[in-house]
Amino acid sequence: MILLAENLAEQIRAHGARDYPHECCGALLGIDGAARREVRGLLPLSNGREDSPRNRFSISAEDVRVAERVAEERGLGLIGWYHSHPDHPARPSEFDREHAWPWYSYIIVRVAGGTAEEMTSWRLTDDRTHYDPEEIESGATESSSSAA
Repeated sequence: MILLAENLAEQIRAHGARDYPHECCGALLGIDGAARREVRGLLPLSNGREDSPRNRFSISAEDVRVAERVAEERGLGLIGWYHSHPDHPARPSEFDREHAWPWYSYIIVRVAGGTAEEMTSWRLTDDRTHYDPEEIESGATESSSSAA
């Protein structure tokens, strides 16, 4: 289970709508607890994909380093990533699975015609064969966003 404050969910939706028809992407900063993860902040990133940004996103090694540094500065951890699926369901694609890492949470928002819709979360299994769905619990926590 992942706890996501409504204001952070709205920021993810807004990022997806703003970047439409391209995929948006960003980092999830928070706390990994025994019973659930809690997203306490976001780090919006630029989609580094030049060849197919409409249906792919790319996070560079530098993006990972920046996200880890920002999380550490805030006393948090890098607990996952979010991205949008323009005009496609909010579930991981085969490409997503091939490029994901186990342990992280992956939040996906469907953006249809420029309007953000369904949001889901997933965790890649350790053997990397498939994703397990992760329930998103809405909450009103003291959360904030951060720009790069």
